[in-house]
Formats: sequence, structure tokens, C-alpha cells
Amino acid sequence: MGTYREHEGALDATGMRIAVVAGRFNDHITTPLLDAALTTLLDAGLDEVPVHWVPGAFEIPLVAQRLAAAGGCDAVICLGAVIRGDTPHFDFVAGQCAAGIARVSLDTGVPVVFGVLTTDDLDQARARSGGPACNGIACNKGEESAVTAIEMVDLLRQLPASMPASPERCD
Repeated sequence: MGTYREHEGALDATGMRIAVVAGRFNDHITTPLLDAALTTLLDAGLDEVPVHWVPGAFEIPLVAQRLAAAGGCDAVICLGAVIRGDTPHFDFVAGQCAAGIARVSLDTGVPVVFGVLTTDDLDQARARSGGPACNGIACNKGEESAVTAIEMVDLLRQLPASMPASPERCD
């Protein structure tokens, strides 16, 4: 009978370098996301967390790309809020923001965490930023994004930096 090995990241951020990019548009939602992310990161062992404010969600991927490509960050957390309105603007901004963040992560190999809320209305955004309970429990996607960043940095540190052309094993 074969065996299996599990790999997962620990939630200890000591020595990690994690930056945050936050969209100023809808800052009444983004600020509670940021506060929860910062509290989580500092409680997990970070000494300092640089925060980079951009005008809105559409601008987040460019700054995330610059931070990730520069080599000084182990992870970048992207926080923002895009709330559906009466025009198709939501679809363009939310889709391009998500695609840009994913591209940055894959292109650089640095975890770039999608903590941008894309909601149908303000009540949903409030619920996901620490407001009234969502699914019966209090939640904040800023906190979840910070936990994701820490776990991904630790997990990637456990994996080989690059794979040989024909590996004997996939650990």
C-alpha cells in the first residue's frame, strides 16, 4: 500500500516580508479590510507591513506587479471593493482586477492574494468586511487574505524553487 505526504503552510509570519495594496475607492469598505489584514499579520509575527494606496481596484494589479517583481516581497495582499451598480462598469473593473492579480502571481511566482470584494450591493460588501455576520458567522476578507498570504509563503518555502526536466518524484 502506498503512502502520502501532506504539505501545508504554517501561520507564522516571523521573518516574512508581506506588502498590501489597497484601493481607495469605496474606502469605507477597504479600510476595515485593511485593518483586519494588518492586525492578523502583526499578530502572526510581522514587524512592519508597508501599505500602498491606489485610486481604485483597476490600479491594484500594476502596483502589485511592481512590488512582486522587485524581489523584496514574499507576498502581496490586494484589498479593495468593487460594488455592482447600474452600468457594466462593474464587470470590466472586477474582471480586469482579478485577471491582473492572477497574472502577476503566475508571472512572478510570488503569492499575490485576491482580497478584492466583488459584490452585488453595499450590504454584501459590509458583511464581508467585518460588518453583520455572513453565513451566520462574523467574517472579514482582509483577515482571510492575510492568513492566505502567510500560508502560501510558508508552503512555497517548503517546495523546490524549480523542477528538473524529468523529476523522479513530485514532492
